[in-house]
Amino acid sequence: MKVETDGANVLEPQLPTLEQMQQWTQVLGRAQQLLLEQAAGATGQTLPFDSAAVSRIQTSFADEGLALWQRFLDSGGLLRDQPDPVPAGSPAARKDKRFADPAWTENPFYDFIRQSYLLLSDYMTRMADAVDGVDPQQKARLRFATSGLLDAIAPSNFPLTNPTVVERTIQTGGENLVQGLKHMLADLEKGQLTHTDGTAFELGRNIAATPGKVIKETPLYQLIHYAPTTERVLETPLLIFPPWINRFYILDLSPEKSFVKWAVDQGISVFLVSWKSADASMKDVVWDDYILQGQVDAIDTMRDLLGVESVHTIGYCVAGTTLAATLALLAARGEAGKVATATFFTAQVDFSEAGDLSLFVDDEQLKLVDRLSGSGFLDGRYMAATFNLLRGRDLIWNYVVNNYLLGQDYPPFDLLYWNGDTTNLPARWHRDYLTQLYRDNLLVVPGAISVDGTPIDLGQVKTPAYVQAGKEDHIAPLASVWKLATQLSGPVRFLLAGSGHIAGVINPPAAGKYQYWSCETAQPSLDAFLSNAQETKGSWWPDWAGWIRGHGDKTVAVRGARRPGRGKLKALEDAPGRYVKER
Repeated sequence: MKVETDGANVLEPQLPTLEQMQQWTQVLGRAQQLLLEQAAGATGQTLPFDSAAVSRIQTSFADEGLALWQRFLDSGGLLRDQPDPVPAGSPAARKDKRFADPAWTENPFYDFIRQSYLLLSDYMTRMADAVDGVDPQQKARLRFATSGLLDAIAPSNFPLTNPTVVERTIQTGGENLVQGLKHMLADLEKGQLTHTDGTAFELGRNIAATPGKVIKETPLYQLIHYAPTTERVLETPLLIFPPWINRFYILDLSPEKSFVKWAVDQGISVFLVSWKSADASMKDVVWDDYILQGQVDAIDTMRDLLGVESVHTIGYCVAGTTLAATLALLAARGEAGKVATATFFTAQVDFSEAGDLSLFVDDEQLKLVDRLSGSGFLDGRYMAATFNLLRGRDLIWNYVVNNYLLGQDYPPFDLLYWNGDTTNLPARWHRDYLTQLYRDNLLVVPGAISVDGTPIDLGQVKTPAYVQAGKEDHIAPLASVWKLATQLSGPVRFLLAGSGHIAGVINPPAAGKYQYWSCETAQPSLDAFLSNAQETKGSWWPDWAGWIRGHGDKTVAVRGARRPGRGKLKALEDAPGRYVKER
């Protein structure tokens, strides 16, 4: 049937009967039961419920469901004048951009579908929470699975129950669905969900375009030296270690967003490691290699090239975790003076509160990783899918609707282009990382991990450190990053940036976005930090630059080896180099 809405014809399915609504409730109830049985099988026990809580939840759901139907009948379908049945404090009642189209509240049919879905979401979430007396990790896994199921069955994901898609289909005569099918088939062929128009970007032209030279290449990394833009630079150079889980140019996006370019313009000699994407030749690469043949080797290379005693360092995400281990190794060997300062972008060393990523580390998941790594490396698309699952509503289903149902063209967005530019991981390193760090949390146990035969202890690290966390980080949660600051023995400046794992880091001052929180004195706990921290609007990058200069502001003229390729290490090729382009 069709109804008239603001002068436009909108195709509207027939309203479901009460019996049909009950049938769907039963179907979804069985789906949740499957999740519960799976969780019980994984623990080898029957999942115990808080029976009183379950009774209250079921009674509440039945009463609210019937009340919703009755209000719909009594109001003649005008539910927008009635209060939502979902409790105000429930996660399901929070503002939800999936239902931003006014038709979700102004059209009786869609309003009923929306409220029914929110009511069901609240019920299933509360039922998952009612599981009692099990391992917290298992309960978190059940809740994550329930949340994923609810995201998948949202009415916004289906063409006949999404008013925006219905209207678009009428307007285009169905061309949107044809275009969406093309998008879907292309994604199936490449095995990855597309987020942006990749043809709009070219490495070295409008992304990863900061001028520089590759001055060293090893089987593990290329070392890039960026061209200075000032006549004098800080005597102590900066060496950046990006995560090898992703391409390095998250730190060198468009010129307006590039941390690398900004740091160069501050008068800093900037070097950066571009890791090789793993292939079969790297099947035996382990964490020791990234520490010794990666970070330590790059540090020594720079010290020798420029004739300096020490370097400033930055480690982002997993490279920050590795930097902490490198510092511990240097301390154990009496070589801590090689590093003047260490900055950590959203890095973890204590994985006891590592967030939802830890849910992917159990025996079954590790077996899956082994099966997917038969060639000695893990295809980066699998890691990308894992990260997308952590924010499935934003990074999966949002694009299913836009790309496949609405048939929209992909917008050019450098950050999303980078997000889809996956990197392969060495299989042995990846498995060891998941087991030794995420599962067994050995890095914070003194002497539990050895590097090249040397036991390491983070408590021996006295290098001045700058620890940055993201307020909304879903990959390295704030509470987990805070623990890094408590593990080191030297002076630590902890800073909390607005936004998350990426936008919290990539926040150039010129953008005028977000904010950060800091304390001028050390705080005994995260709660104390949050209570006493002062908020500053805008980017935290200038704060970091001031901190760096606080550990040595001597400058030198830009000549000789301070220019890329002019010292004993000659230029091999222009930045960004060939490693970042290998697929």
